[in-house]
Amino acid sequence: MYECIIVGAGPAGGSAAYHLAKQGRSVLVLEKASLPRYKPCGGGVSPAIAQWFDFDFSPAISVKVDSLRFTWKLEDPVEAKIGIKEPVWMVRRDVFDHFLVQQAQKQGAELRDNTEVTGIEFKSDYWQVNTANGQVTGRYLIAADGVKGSMPKWLGFKDRKRRLAGALEAEIPANVENKSTIHFEFGLVKNGYIWNFPKADGYSLGVGTFIGGERQDFKKILDEYAKYFNVDIKTSKQYGYPISLWDGNQKLHTQNAVLAGEAACVVDPFTAEGIRPSIFSGVLAAQFINEALSGDINALENYTEAIHEQWGSEMAWAQKLAGAFYRFPGIGYKVGVKRPSGAQTMGKILCGELRYGDVAGRALKRLIPGFGG
Repeated sequence: MYECIIVGAGPAGGSAAYHLAKQGRSVLVLEKASLPRYKPCGGGVSPAIAQWFDFDFSPAISVKVDSLRFTWKLEDPVEAKIGIKEPVWMVRRDVFDHFLVQQAQKQGAELRDNTEVTGIEFKSDYWQVNTANGQVTGRYLIAADGVKGSMPKWLGFKDRKRRLAGALEAEIPANVENKSTIHFEFGLVKNGYIWNFPKADGYSLGVGTFIGGERQDFKKILDEYAKYFNVDIKTSKQYGYPISLWDGNQKLHTQNAVLAGEAACVVDPFTAEGIRPSIFSGVLAAQFINEALSGDINALENYTEAIHEQWGSEMAWAQKLAGAFYRFPGIGYKVGVKRPSGAQTMGKILCGELRYGDVAGRALKRLIPGFGG
């Protein structure tokens, strides 16, 4: 019997496996796909994650970017250097996710990929996990199987607070002239933005909406945006996918199990950043499950509280900003992005160097006259 079984080998699962294995715990990671596997994602990672690990991420980084470029309907550009010590990392998720799991394996974690979980049963004081390749047992479970995973439902989290956003992405091979700049476009899509994240050998182009609203033709919007960079999205496969945005504090633990990553709905509702919060939740999940294994009967409840205190309070501000900015993006672009320090502030939030709580009050006053009065 394993001390912990982790379902899902994304950033949350890989991070949890690494830290639990490093504590000497017996860990099994189950992943339905065969690693490395493609995952649609812009692939921007805050370098702030390095503080939670003791190894070098360089082999998993495609390029580093230190500049942002914003446009409104492809015009009125704003360019800014982020002004941080370590630039933002651009990664390909097949490489990055696999690299993280490999670090966990070096610490002693076991990986069984190409192994789909088909059901779970609690047996007095441990979990039986049924897979397509047989049964395994573990004292604790971490459900890190993403936005579409079945684990939360099987664990009894039937009515999670989550807001599903929609995105479409294309990975386009290209000769990237400027690999140090991320591009954001706000005027061509309602309730969201379009992005172009450079990689060593091409672009990750995507479009997403984060506060609902009417249906939009993502393919048409992305096609128009791609022409701006002299590339054709029709030459590459496009992937539509849901994103599980944070939508308020909620219970993330149950009997001998916790939710982590997108299964825990931790994605930033303003920027749609998912990798850093997923990793953060995985690191915390490992910490508290290790404490539970050491006999702390309140450990899993403490995990939920830690997420609320250390991430949820920030996301409450992010949600308010998203509501104001995406409903009135023209005003947001004018009074937020175009302010002399606006673009740089956004960059520092993306990097984890600034907290929403530090800037949201002032930003909301500019976006919503009378806010806080």
